[in-house]
Amino acid sequence: MFKIVLVTGATSGFGKAIAQKFAANKYNIIITGRRTNRLEALQKELMETYAVEVLPLSFDVRDKKSCFGAIEKLPRQWKAIDILVNNAGLALGRDFFDEADIDDWDTMIDTNVKGLLYMSKAVLPSMIARRQGHIINIGSTAAKEVYEKGNAYCATKHAVDAISKAMRVDLLRHQIKVTAVHPGAAETEFSVVRFKGNGENARKVYEGYQPLQAADIAEIVWFAASLPPHVCLNDLVVTCTAQANSFYLHKD
Repeated sequence: MFKIVLVTGATSGFGKAIAQKFAANKYNIIITGRRTNRLEALQKELMETYAVEVLPLSFDVRDKKSCFGAIEKLPRQWKAIDILVNNAGLALGRDFFDEADIDDWDTMIDTNVKGLLYMSKAVLPSMIARRQGHIINIGSTAAKEVYEKGNAYCATKHAVDAISKAMRVDLLRHQIKVTAVHPGAAETEFSVVRFKGNGENARKVYEGYQPLQAADIAEIVWFAASLPPHVCLNDLVVTCTAQANSFYLHKD
């Protein structure tokens, strides 16, 4: 019997690579995102390449009603979600606190924190009823340190770290695993989004060293998910070899 994984933010980057990795390992997959055309393209790719079932759900995790409505309306065969990967997230702007755009703050808080909470809360009843399940939250090295011009983004990822710890404690009685994966510098659409479409600034972030790739994070998420039922990888910080933490990065 195929297992089911739900991956939020699956239209690009980590989410897309994670969906591909689980499909390659014969999971049926629920993919969510805001860009319907990308979701449908990924659905077709995964079904044709890996012969698995894929259900695309187009909605914004910032919308509480959409999150709960999407899960409530799942067809019966899709309700027993084994793994939830809370991947949807973003950084917007790289500004001093006093110069930052409050709308950017709201978007990051609503996506990175509230979206994760909504999706987890919506999926949990099925996991609790079966006394099994695994929630994997994608954080950041920004969850571990605060850096200049990182203010609200760092705060949201610190929240992801704290929420993951709290979930792990509170869900212990239901035998549900909670894993937090905190990537460092990774070459995805992340910086393009952060710099609001400025490709030149985004490219400069990754010059002079070999950053992580989306596939690297997908491998780590799969490893955490594929451990035996009695083993839970709680918290993992992963960087490229050129990076020590949020502050130290060696460029040639």
